[in-house]
Amino acid sequence: MVRRRTAVSIAAAGLLLASPALTACGSGPAHAGAAAVVGDHRITVSTLQAEVTELRTEVSASPQGAQLLDSAGDLSTQMLGRLVEDQVLDRALAKAHLTVTDGEVQRDRQAALAQFGGNEAQLDSTLLVNYGVAKSDIDHFFYRDVASGKLIQSLGYQPGSDGGNTALTQEVVKTADSIGVSVNPRYGTWDAKKASIGAQSDPWVVDRTPVDASLTTDSAATADGGA
Repeated sequence: MVRRRTAVSIAAAGLLLASPALTACGSGPAHAGAAAVVGDHRITVSTLQAEVTELRTEVSASPQGAQLLDSAGDLSTQMLGRLVEDQVLDRALAKAHLTVTDGEVQRDRQAALAQFGGNEAQLDSTLLVNYGVAKSDIDHFFYRDVASGKLIQSLGYQPGSDGGNTALTQEVVKTADSIGVSVNPRYGTWDAKKASIGAQSDPWVVDRTPVDASLTTDSAATADGGA
């Protein structure tokens, strides 16, 4: 697969009372050195910190960097939410007997690139500014887009539809419940009903609309703004 395995040795979705099984537990043995535990996989604090540092560095170099960082809130919590969702998404794919190939990821990326007339720098900038995607994680972004679309179709919906997004969220919640998720209290509390960490609002969370549709909107807005 093309995807970059940053989360464990899976995007939040995300997406208030958590069930006892999924509520963030104390900082005991399960969380020694771990930011979260998803099933039998540990997302280490060092992995999370590396991801946050990389994103912060790229955002800081952007012309809108200061404004983005001010509005982003707790980057560590938001990034951890993505890494947890990645693991859950992988489990949901496996349960549905679905896979994502390198070719599918690249076709999805090329379709998005076409929305920008082949201007890769503009695409990269849009993904960074709108979705908080570092350049090294772009293929993973498109992996998540393809994976989410396949899961939505497997559930009997069209990608990008309200019903499809709702069904996918429900599937992610169900999968998370079946494997168990525990978050180090340092980063927040796991919300089992939303499959997310607390009530954090992530301005960069993708709403699981197919990326080409969302980027078309962004591109049109950019064009209007430049007119």
